[in-house]
Amino acid sequence: MSWMRSLSRAVIVLAGLGIPSLLAQGERPIPIFDAHLHYNWEPTPYFTLEQVHALFRQHGVTGILATSRPNDGTHALVGSPRDDLWVVPFIRPYRVRPDVQSWFSNPVIFELIEAEFRRGYYIGIGEFHLSGRAAATEVVRKTVNFAVEHDLYLHAHADEEAVEHLYRHNPKARVIWAHTGFGLAPERVEALLKKHPDLWGELSYRSGITGAGGQLTPEWRDLFTRYPDRFLIGSDTWINERWASYGDIMAQYRGWLRQLPPDIAAKIAHGNARALFEARMQKRPIRG
Repeated sequence: MSWMRSLSRAVIVLAGLGIPSLLAQGERPIPIFDAHLHYNWEPTPYFTLEQVHALFRQHGVTGILATSRPNDGTHALVGSPRDDLWVVPFIRPYRVRPDVQSWFSNPVIFELIEAEFRRGYYIGIGEFHLSGRAAATEVVRKTVNFAVEHDLYLHAHADEEAVEHLYRHNPKARVIWAHTGFGLAPERVEALLKKHPDLWGELSYRSGITGAGGQLTPEWRDLFTRYPDRFLIGSDTWINERWASYGDIMAQYRGWLRQLPPDIAAKIAHGNARALFEARMQKRPIRG
């Protein structure tokens, strides 16, 4: 199996270095900010920094919301700046995978958040997982208030009930909603966007956006038209297979973005991320 693993890495590196792609074919695809990227480091990443940078260049990804488990992968991305990539780092409240199921009741995790924040360059906390009443704990309350106090975003993989708990903890919270409810009915998504002006939907794994032939559904076209400033797109590279299919993920996004008016498509693809993060990034010195 080791030779197969090595081969798959080699194929992706070669693709990033010049095997036919949108960029290699002379087309100019819309730039994408990947607002849900994990560069997990357990104990080492599946792909090297050079390999992931090659993928970003190949597929026109000019910015990333960078997280990892543990945060070593994010440190590495921040520490390897490229002129063609904008790295926006978030604190992941996980040391190991089992933390996904228990972080919200573990005081040690809040200490981790405080320690990571002292690095000086973070813009948010997450992605973290919450379901229902799990969002009502003291650790979550402290995390939300810490984010508000320090001008940080929250990147929440949460159901509808958990999203509401985040705002009950502090109505000034700014939440990027990972997966935008997965299969939650579009009318419920719209209700939450109306209720919470500082809620943005990130669309990885979100079902129902397209139908037959990759055509935008009327419900989602209407949502994007009415709320063009409230959506982001991301890859969610939580497992190695997502890295292997990275180009397909970006191509699928571009497939339905082309069906929107250019100004709306540009906002969802990269403009909304720029509007959310750029000014705050300029205030965050990198202290290592």
